[in-house]
Amino acid sequence: MQTDQDCAQFEIHRGAEGRVELELSGRWTMQSRLPDRELLAAICQPEVRQLAYRTRDLEAWDSILITLLRRIERACGARGVAVDRSGLLESIRRMLQMAEAVPERQGARREDKKNPFVINVGEQTLDLGQRSLDTLAFLGDTTRSIGRFFTGRARFRRRDLLLYIQESGANAFPIVTLISLLVGLILAFVGAVQLQMFGAEIFIANAVGLGMARDMGAMMTGIIMAGRTGAAFAAQLGTMQVNEEIDALRTLGISPIDFLVLPRILALTLMLPLLTIYADLMGIIGGSFVGVFLFDITPMQYFIQTRDSVALNHFWVGLAKSGVYGVIVALAGCLRGMQCGRSAMAVGGAATSAVVTGIVWIVVSCAILTVMFHMLGI
Repeated sequence: MQTDQDCAQFEIHRGAEGRVELELSGRWTMQSRLPDRELLAAICQPEVRQLAYRTRDLEAWDSILITLLRRIERACGARGVAVDRSGLLESIRRMLQMAEAVPERQGARREDKKNPFVINVGEQTLDLGQRSLDTLAFLGDTTRSIGRFFTGRARFRRRDLLLYIQESGANAFPIVTLISLLVGLILAFVGAVQLQMFGAEIFIANAVGLGMARDMGAMMTGIIMAGRTGAAFAAQLGTMQVNEEIDALRTLGISPIDFLVLPRILALTLMLPLLTIYADLMGIIGGSFVGVFLFDITPMQYFIQTRDSVALNHFWVGLAKSGVYGVIVALAGCLRGMQCGRSAMAVGGAATSAVVTGIVWIVVSCAILTVMFHMLGI
């Protein structure tokens, strides 16, 4: 049998007592059209008892020929067919010997088969259980670290705390200012469209003031910090994990939770309520732009209406929520950073996971706290 002249060529010579001689010629390279299926079908016949090679006018060959010959010999070995390599080129024989000398790494071969549905569900359940245990262990270690901080036994650098306070506080002012102004403006405009139908545009101040003070100021600030600071914490700790700096701290007898996690949690927990107060103010100012410039409400009227409708306890509700959000964002960022793998891709995944985890926990805790405060009549 012979293929086209443009590709690899072979011939099968059959002898007595099941002896088959495979003659190879032409170009056996990755760029050639290889007759692998036809060749295997011709060799794997029931009557074949011995296989020998012959090379004639073999113009070029590369690793694809070695791979094909290995497949042929594995198929022959499975059927008890003897193989004679004496007719091959010396270089080809050496390559085959080298391929046999190095065993195939376990699990290196890609398997195309898919696991059954039940196995996938079981693996996902086990993975979820392990991640839950890791999260609980991290929360327990963090709680113990906070306890050591209040008893004066936590080991961390005070200047690191000041640095994180600056990064989580003053450096976040520009983005908090922009987002809070826009949120207040949007709240005012959406509410004004409905209130205008009843001639009650003055109550724009009530909607914006209450919305910002109780929920939107704290929530939007928490989400901003989750995307800005929580991701940064995860990337920083993840990079330390990759560089084995966290392992070095453990070797020196220094708790990574005390030295790395605790100052970040303290800084964000302290700064987020202050940023929330600032965000409330910016949101009310953003809402006033809509009321003053679009609905002919004077600045003094808007201020008086806001003062009369928003009591101090509404701000306390928002501040309480912001403190919880600060702890959540810091915990999510540090947790994902400490759980990061040992590669650059893992660092990016940890940062992404920190943002997603922080935002989800913020929304869930907001719903729980809102119901709690409502039941308490606050």
